[in-house]
Amino acid sequence: MSEQSFMLKATWAGGLDGTGHIQADGLQAPISVPSPFDGPGVGTNPEELLLGAAATCYIITLGTLLQREGILSLELNSQIYVHNRPTMKVNAIVHRPLITVPSDTTEAQLDKINKAAFRAEQTCMISKAMRGNVAISVEPEIRFA
Repeated sequence: MSEQSFMLKATWAGGLDGTGHIQADGLQAPISVPSPFDGPGVGTNPEELLLGAAATCYIITLGTLLQREGILSLELNSQIYVHNRPTMKVNAIVHRPLITVPSDTTEAQLDKINKAAFRAEQTCMISKAMRGNVAISVEPEIRFA
């Protein structure tokens, strides 16, 4: 197994009301403290970026697992819950995948697909990195095409 390295450059000007910018190979975005936490709410923020990392890892992992079952398209809504008083803490992330299956999908296939929705969270590297610190749950919805 080989180790890979990814780089990100960040700039920042100001304090709580400041703004900055992040840049990586596939990412360029302004950043600031979100307005609900008394920041300017410009661009993205650590909360959205953490949620983005968790959601992209989850949906890529789920897509890989479901490809074996012939499912090639997914939708995902994810939500992060953050408390900011008395200290900042990410409490939970909830992934809500919407999996559309062919109308002729069998009960056995539905069971495998449902299990894959939960297994993806267990095997995703971002979920593993947060395990023990952030509660991550999955609420799959499977619908017929």
